[in-house]
Amino acid sequence: MKPQKKTLGAEGAEDGNIDKIRDILFGSQSRDFERRFSRMEEKMSSEISDMRDELRKKLDALENYMKGELKSLADRLMSEQNARADAVKSLSDGIKDVSHAFEKKVTAIDEQAAKSESDLRQQILAQSKDLSDEIHKRHNDMLSALQRESSEIRDDKADRTALAELFTEMAMRLTNDFKMPDAD
Repeated sequence: MKPQKKTLGAEGAEDGNIDKIRDILFGSQSRDFERRFSRMEEKMSSEISDMRDELRKKLDALENYMKGELKSLADRLMSEQNARADAVKSLSDGIKDVSHAFEKKVTAIDEQAAKSESDLRQQILAQSKDLSDEIHKRHNDMLSALQRESSEIRDDKADRTALAELFTEMAMRLTNDFKMPDAD
């Protein structure tokens, strides 16, 4: 193991020597490349930083725009919701008013129908009473006329017994069986 350590140490010394040789041969170019890489790195870092700042500004602007749009949409939605709520309330109030007016009309029609029915009953009762009185009057007039006619007929008609006596007397006279009380 010890010999390997020496080999590693020898390799490290050789590497250090190789670096020195490289530095002598390519040192100026290497430093030039390092400066260029360093400038490029600074430039890229600066551009990345600028791009990051510009991206941040654009994202902030986009965020502000989105917030404004969302606020505008929320305001519009709230306004529309309020308008619809007002329309629903207005319709509800209108329906209540129509319902109330309808109930008043129905009540008025019921009252008018009840009054008309009462008036009609009064008229029917009055006409019934008038007709009943008229019927009684005509009945009484007819009854009295019938009684008058009946009594006139009785007065005017020949009594059955008187007719029977008259026919009997006539028959006897025709047969000459009849004797007159004065003729003797």
